[in-house]
Amino acid sequence: MAGNDWINSYLEAILDVGPGLDDAKSSLLLRERGRFSPTRYFVDNVIGFDETDLHRSWAQATRSPQERNTRLENMCWRIWNLARQKKQLESEVAQRMTKRRLERERGRKEAVADMSEDLSEGEKGDTITDASAHGDNSNRGRLPRISSTDAMEAWANQQKGKKLYLVLISLHGLIRGENMELGRDSDTGGQVKYVVELARALASMPGVYRVDLLTRQVASSEVDWSYGEPTEMLSPHNSNNLTDEIGESSGAYIIRIPFGPKDKYIPKESLWPHIPEFVDGALSHIIQMSKVLGEQVGGGHPVWPVAIHGHYADAGDSAALLSGALNVPMLFTGHSLGRDKLEQLLRQGRLSKDEINDTYKIMRRIEAEELTVDASEVVITSTRQEIEEQWRLYNGFDPVLERKLRARIRRNVSCYGRFMPRMVVIPPGMEFNHIIPHDGDMDADMETTEDRQASPDPPIWTEIMRFFTNPRKPMILALARPDPKKNLITLVKAFGECRPLRELANLTLIMGNRDNIDEMSNTSASMLLSIIKMIDKYDLYGQVAYPKHHKQSEVPDIYRLAAKTKAAAHGLPMVATKNGGPVDIHRVLDNGLLVDPHDEKSVADALLKLVADKQLWSKCRSNGLRNIHLFSWTEHCKTYLSRIASCKPRQPGWLKNGNDNDDDDDDENSEAESPSDSLRDMQDISLNLKFSMDNYEDQKGKIENAVMSYSKGVMKGEKTDQGKFPALRRRKGIFVIAVDGDDIGVIFENVKKVFEAVEKERTEGSIGFILATSLQMAQVHSFMVSKGLNSSDFDAFICNSGADLYYTSSHSEDNPFVFDLYYHSHIEYRWGGEGLRKTLLRWASSFVDKNKNGEHVVMEDEAVSTDYCYAFNVHNPTLVPPAKELRKMMRIQALRCHVIYCQNGKKINVIPVLASRSQALRYLYLRWGMELSKVVVFIGESGDTDYEGFLGGVHKSVILKGVSTNNSNLLHANRIYPLSDVIPKDSPNVIQTPQDFTSADIRTMLGNLGVLKG
Repeated sequence: MAGNDWINSYLEAILDVGPGLDDAKSSLLLRERGRFSPTRYFVDNVIGFDETDLHRSWAQATRSPQERNTRLENMCWRIWNLARQKKQLESEVAQRMTKRRLERERGRKEAVADMSEDLSEGEKGDTITDASAHGDNSNRGRLPRISSTDAMEAWANQQKGKKLYLVLISLHGLIRGENMELGRDSDTGGQVKYVVELARALASMPGVYRVDLLTRQVASSEVDWSYGEPTEMLSPHNSNNLTDEIGESSGAYIIRIPFGPKDKYIPKESLWPHIPEFVDGALSHIIQMSKVLGEQVGGGHPVWPVAIHGHYADAGDSAALLSGALNVPMLFTGHSLGRDKLEQLLRQGRLSKDEINDTYKIMRRIEAEELTVDASEVVITSTRQEIEEQWRLYNGFDPVLERKLRARIRRNVSCYGRFMPRMVVIPPGMEFNHIIPHDGDMDADMETTEDRQASPDPPIWTEIMRFFTNPRKPMILALARPDPKKNLITLVKAFGECRPLRELANLTLIMGNRDNIDEMSNTSASMLLSIIKMIDKYDLYGQVAYPKHHKQSEVPDIYRLAAKTKAAAHGLPMVATKNGGPVDIHRVLDNGLLVDPHDEKSVADALLKLVADKQLWSKCRSNGLRNIHLFSWTEHCKTYLSRIASCKPRQPGWLKNGNDNDDDDDDENSEAESPSDSLRDMQDISLNLKFSMDNYEDQKGKIENAVMSYSKGVMKGEKTDQGKFPALRRRKGIFVIAVDGDDIGVIFENVKKVFEAVEKERTEGSIGFILATSLQMAQVHSFMVSKGLNSSDFDAFICNSGADLYYTSSHSEDNPFVFDLYYHSHIEYRWGGEGLRKTLLRWASSFVDKNKNGEHVVMEDEAVSTDYCYAFNVHNPTLVPPAKELRKMMRIQALRCHVIYCQNGKKINVIPVLASRSQALRYLYLRWGMELSKVVVFIGESGDTDYEGFLGGVHKSVILKGVSTNNSNLLHANRIYPLSDVIPKDSPNVIQTPQDFTSADIRTMLGNLGVLKG
């Protein structure tokens, strides 16, 4: 706000001059405007500042009339300029909304047209509005509930025997089970309490064996040592339900995964480059824990997570990648959404979009949230307002189209490859263990307390009461961190300006914890100072309490003393905003009044009405006590688990057949059986080993015949040399060559340099190689054959940008490759198939080159396309919109896919949404135990649009200087967010070779990374 200090001075000039604006000495602009009042215009239409505060700052800043008149004239010009900027902002907002609406309507129309052949009668005739997209309004006040103890016992009996493993993720802030430092900073707020209580509550539910809450390990002197502990068990508040579930590893745990700077506590905006590192660490933990649980309760078979639940955008991005790597269902809770925040910041007009992104990394956050819509089975919200006003801003969610798809699913009608997550409202739960509701009024309670022997008052009571001249008056309580969006200033102002309210009640503000205002963040310090000034302005000493410290465990004691929001558990009425979550709560509880949070008079009137009208107060109190159980954690978790149960179970294909991956390298049977199982249906699939050039037909037929011959041999039970099959399991290190470009010859020139750099280790067999490329397997093999290269130089080939996975085989020279069939079942989640292909073809046909007689710019490459990769040739990349636009179009039509521009923009590969080359490496770790920390990835200075996936993680990366430099401007110039937002700075795992490097330089770099010795 410091940059806006001039506003105070200039506006005060106007206030100070007042009526004298008409005299001869006033500025020319004002004389021309006649009786135009820039004061009122500025206050009412531009900023809405408090005039008295501005007057005070002006009086202190200026002393001579001449200086004031000069500033006044400047101010008038500023007003004119700001007013123009405001109108421009309003116009830009309107244009954005109109563009979004038209894009959505066009996408919806195309989607409906594709599905129109078999629309149900109900869909054809319905007039669908956004408001009705989520069900009948008449039932909105009803929440699913367990209506009796018998019903609860019946439900619990149904869950017995289940041994569910759940994974929750919440990355930012400081998370621990006890003495949470809520309000310590903007990252350690209500979400921290929510996820910890959710983990606790879920672990106490019947059928749930273990819950892991994954977060960041922070081993820094800036914070308490407890945040550096790898594991923390969360003690249950109520162990009554745990008698049948107790086991060696059962319960709820906080698991802290090290990622990012090891000795720093960093804000959430700085976590993005380190997300891949967290994903790799979390993947390792989940795999190990699944094996441990398998030994304990799974009969020797791994107990896979039943779901992974991400909280906030950063954890949602992580959960999506883990969900894809593990092939398990994903849930998401946004808590706060980036598009909504971006819209608010743009409307304020204080920062440009680029400045907003520099500060908040908002575009990276929004893309993460879009990915969660792509990947989630269920999105959990607290309110319907979040669905109807916030989620609808996202390309991937359309409430109208969602309703249509849901209707088709219920009728068992094809959705033509379109998917939409299920938006579910589940209000946050409450913990009732510390709640002691009071019967009777406060005076009677206090008198009774005085007459009988009772435990001493909690210390926090004394801390609050010391502020009050008359502590016996009813208390209005606001508990929130000092943040502008919490609207505490409006509350204090409403209290200060309503004398009857001040006479009847006290006000208590619990605003986090602080030692020194100067040590607080700028925003929090500014807010707190404004509140203190307002207390002074209205002379509220003795009527407002604002203690410096409170413990999280003391919050129930504060609510017992008196409460406002969340007070229904204690039988006390609430006054809350008529926007957002409280509307849904009030609809169920009917325990207070809803107001416009920005209308001070409305706030004051509602508070006064509740305090003064004892009958209304009693009615609200009674309603709250009667219905509050609907917001218990038990109710929340029952609904939560029922939603998980409705998801289609997913897990790796080899686990479904009871064929677990054995890490014991001496177990030749398990090693031999797994690849054979992967090929069991080889006869039923087409490898599409097609060649893009006519002169490769002979090789094509040779490969296809050999693969089919090999497949038949496996089916007949012939003995094959499968012991070498995943040779990468025996390697001490794995080198992945992921150099991109449109010249396969250049790619293999760099392959040759890497081979030469580690010739000794390659000969010994201690290092294996994987080629990760956008090319099709047949293209790679035909080039290797033409150059006399041996396919056995590589252990695996990740082809078509991660859509296909092959291993080399020594079965015969004619059959150099084996296809991993389980890989396709692993990545096929939400693959749109023919419906997606049809839409892509329609998109491709819309681009023509007018300078070449209307030739099509984008054409499907049928020779290279496979079942899980639709490939397109681009004849003129400059005429094709960037990848983000195609991705946006697919999302608007509810088609979930990963769009990759590759080979210097000359090729477009469209593959399953959670597939990529970097995800394929995680699959190899999961499938064959290939340790990611022992992987080295060789990449160019730039690459395809999936290039960033290789820049982070626990693997090591060698950037080959001068390689793939042409890709940068063409493919990465118009990204959703800057590449710099996701590149880890000063990472010890990333190193760069010199320009014009040699194989000796590469070996030196590997030595610097600690991969090679000598």
